[in-house]
Amino acid sequence: MNDIAHIRKSYERAELNESASAADPMQQFDQWLNEAISGELPEPNAMTLATVSSDLRPSTRVVLIKGYDERGIVWFTNYNSRKGQQLAGNPFAALQFHWVELERVVRIEGRVEKISDAESDDYFNSRPLDSRIGAWASPQSQVIDGRGTLVANAAKYGAQFLLQPPRPPHWGGYRLVPDQWEFWQGRKSRLHDRLRYRQSADGDWIRERLAP
Repeated sequence: MNDIAHIRKSYERAELNESASAADPMQQFDQWLNEAISGELPEPNAMTLATVSSDLRPSTRVVLIKGYDERGIVWFTNYNSRKGQQLAGNPFAALQFHWVELERVVRIEGRVEKISDAESDDYFNSRPLDSRIGAWASPQSQVIDGRGTLVANAAKYGAQFLLQPPRPPHWGGYRLVPDQWEFWQGRKSRLHDRLRYRQSADGDWIRERLAP
């Protein structure tokens, strides 16, 4: 058995301080995400989404960010999935990006809302045909007999819709509207940099340093 307790790494790539960070967390996020993309990191757009069910059991999964602006962070999924059902009962969630090669983590918390039908339609219609058929073929998070069920469903809906599958009514986008951000930069001797942005009652962002 591997002795994982003795795995060690010294974080020494960069630093994060108050004077060099953006006053607005979305600007700071934009900078870090673009650096992850330009650095050709594997799947820089992958983020962990954490939700909590009505019986207070948390669950996580990896989804892909598909858009962001001053309104928040957007991803797409099946509204009937486990995460969709949990968000229907508890519309608060957390996101986390982990860019290992840059020794960086971004954590985002806030309320989640569905985006407009028009926004969901626009993105759905931009997807490859097999992905659009897949949105119909997969009863996400439900128990199925085997992979043959997915293949049969894909064939069924492919024949039904041909080249123009419409967006399923159970599929679309969510937007997390942040009220708290944390930017983590690994540093030597485990004295990591952690800057938190939290939203005040008047909507301004308060930036503060957390102990690692």
